[in-house]
Amino acid sequence: NYVEMWTVTRYPNWKLTFRNVGIGGDRSVGGNSRFARDVLLHKPTAMTVDFGMNDGSYRAFEDGTFKPYMDGLQGMANQAKAANIRVAWATPQPLDTAEQGSTALTGYNQTLEKFSEGVKVIADKNGGLFVDQFHPYLAALDRARGKGSKYDRITAGDAVHPGPPGQALMAASILKGLSFPSLVSSAEIDAAGGKVVAAKNCTIENISKKDGGISFSRLDGALPFFPAEALGILPHAPILEELNDYRLQVTGLASGKYEVRVGSKKIAELTAEQLAAGVNLASGALTDGPIADQAKAVKAAVEAKNRFHHDMIFRGIVLSNVSIPEWLGLKLTPQEIETKRQAVITERLAKLPPLDAEVARALVMKANTFDIVPVK
Repeated sequence: NYVEMWTVTRYPNWKLTFRNVGIGGDRSVGGNSRFARDVLLHKPTAMTVDFGMNDGSYRAFEDGTFKPYMDGLQGMANQAKAANIRVAWATPQPLDTAEQGSTALTGYNQTLEKFSEGVKVIADKNGGLFVDQFHPYLAALDRARGKGSKYDRITAGDAVHPGPPGQALMAASILKGLSFPSLVSSAEIDAAGGKVVAAKNCTIENISKKDGGISFSRLDGALPFFPAEALGILPHAPILEELNDYRLQVTGLASGKYEVRVGSKKIAELTAEQLAAGVNLASGALTDGPIADQAKAVKAAVEAKNRFHHDMIFRGIVLSNVSIPEWLGLKLTPQEIETKRQAVITERLAKLPPLDAEVARALVMKANTFDIVPVK
């Protein structure tokens, strides 16, 4: 979800449709065998493939597990190529265990690193994009391990299934591998002259002097994004700032401290010197005010759409094993069951576009009023 949320908020005017067909506990062989059913159904133009965590069977590296892994990946590469689908091949992330020591590159993580090398082989062989999720994630774990004598896990959830902090780190690693742009938008304003000096991906209008500072409207072409439930990862990986450069530079203000308000909500307190040098307002903008509210609305719309797809279509029907108890007295052949399954899938798939439209509505950008006034 976080990869999708970051992407749609960075490109709110693009027509993007995301479908998640990952299965917990799956291996590349499984992904290959269900590719036609689960992937081609949606007629994608691009996809990410991320297997490996389960493929090594949680033990030391051996060819007996590596070969099926590579065969499964190559099988998916062949099917994607035949369907003209662009593929980004992502490595697995490492385990975040409570094991003590200066590095997490021990035990099963050594196996996962070797499996990650296999992902690069597949990407290079098939003209795909290689996305290294393993090493950025490992680097964050090792930074945390170097901060004290006792290591406490930083990614929440469990070692294999991270919670929101680990999921945000995974998403950031993948996005960086996809050359995701850090710039949300930037504006430079001359307060003394009341004019726009420069603007990227935003429009600045209605500049006026106000209460010893200035006021203006800013219509951005993108939103910053970061999930509030993942804030715990930031001391170890500053991905909020790295993936959200929401920049403002204001010169010509009298010396002193200023409040930066968006829609009357204070998001930062800065000196004239800091404002003149330029600041990244992403963290404050995502804490309170209209920008934070819109990012939350987008997140809620994406979650609602994905929940419907997961619960009512993918898990609810596609992956459902039908077993009719004898005592019900119902006689249905496997073919009759499959025919009914396909009919319900078609019916429910038709309900996804309206949910996609809700995401698009949440992404409609609006101008916000910025006030930069002296602290009283």
